Amino acid sequence: MSELQATPFVPGIARGTLCRERRVMPDSILIVAQHELEAVLEHRPAGLVVVDGAPFSHPMIRLFEMGIPTVVLSKEKAKTLEEGKEVLVDGTCGLIVWPVDTITQPMQAPEPPSADEALYTADGVEVALRASVSSSETTAQAVAQGASAIGLVRSEFLVSEDGRLPDTAFFENTLSTLCDIARPLPVTIRLPDIAADKPVPWMKPVAGMTGALGLQGVRLYDMEPVKSVLNAMLGAINKLANRYELSLLIPYVVHLEEFRHWRSEIELRLGTVLPVGVMAETPAAVLSMQDWFEVADMVSIGCNDLMQCLFAADRDLPELKSLIDAYAPVLFRLLRQAAEASGENLNKVQLCGLLPQMPGILPVLLGMGYAAFSVQPIMIPYLAKVTTETILSQAKLLADDVCEAKDSHEVREILGLPKKVKGAPDNSLVQA
Repeated sequence: MSELQATPFVPGIARGTLCRERRVMPDSILIVAQHELEAVLEHRPAGLVVVDGAPFSHPMIRLFEMGIPTVVLSKEKAKTLEEGKEVLVDGTCGLIVWPVDTITQPMQAPEPPSADEALYTADGVEVALRASVSSSETTAQAVAQGASAIGLVRSEFLVSEDGRLPDTAFFENTLSTLCDIARPLPVTIRLPDIAADKPVPWMKPVAGMTGALGLQGVRLYDMEPVKSVLNAMLGAINKLANRYELSLLIPYVVHLEEFRHWRSEIELRLGTVLPVGVMAETPAAVLSMQDWFEVADMVSIGCNDLMQCLFAADRDLPELKSLIDAYAPVLFRLLRQAAEASGENLNKVQLCGLLPQMPGILPVLLGMGYAAFSVQPIMIPYLAKVTTETILSQAKLLADDVCEAKDSHEVREILGLPKKVKGAPDNSLVQA
């Protein structure tokens, strides 16, 4: 039996024939570059080998919603894959294995946690695994996978089939369907987070939409057509507020005064009282953690954008993927500082994004005191298993060791992860 170690990404097992062409069959294992994903995914191959993909990019993150077992492989290693060969792709362990007739039973996915019971660490600390969703379909996945709540509705992805400007009736119908599927779970809606890297069909890019340092999220709320869409969504939420347990998040806020202004504006337009929280997605916002609870009901740390800002690297660019380092000690020091600054309000903080899903990282975050996470639905059973096996006293020591490490190479060693490949940068996310 031969195997090639890749980076695990979307969990699951796929068996099929390797191909590099865009015309794929349901039993194909497609070798594809990140920029080709949109063109090929409508064919729904059995599995994916993404070459030099940027793990924190929007195109890659959307793969979790499709549930196609996926691994990430370097360009050099991808050249060794032979088209037409039948292989097994294990997106959980990051393996490509052949010949398939020599393979014993592959690892099975853990059972989802019970929706009726709280989830605890091995020593009895309660942990909430919530789901980040962008449609009714992914909400159904969240319920099936045992999510304790809908921690984040990515409302900017709620668009009509014809792409027209959404109105109040559209949002009322779409959100009520989503909430009915989620019932009785509470639902937190992130208000529209429009950005250059998340284009919507009803809006053309405007001057200033230039990535993390430009116009996005709340910075567009006074500009048309975002202003009209926001008002339409708030009108729909106002009609639904007495039927469902709803909360709101304001995206990409940096300053407290900015949040005060927009909370006041939103509550005025909303016409009803709901919990309103802030998305802390920049170092400035995260370093203000001790002050947010004076003005916000909860805080959701958006780790994907936080890392993009912290490392000054566009997360959608494969060329910069090695800079957005999920194992950098400085990232964990920042998150530990935020946890300590939150104090008794840490139970009002939720971590979002891919970071908790990365191999070895959830116990570190638990050791810092974080206990609420909003993740991709497909990952919930795997993270629940890790949670139930984590002893918090040991996790605290692990978190201390990680924060004291000198570089990401040392962090990987502490977490027992594979060493970097010769010639790759220490902070490379892609190990193969």
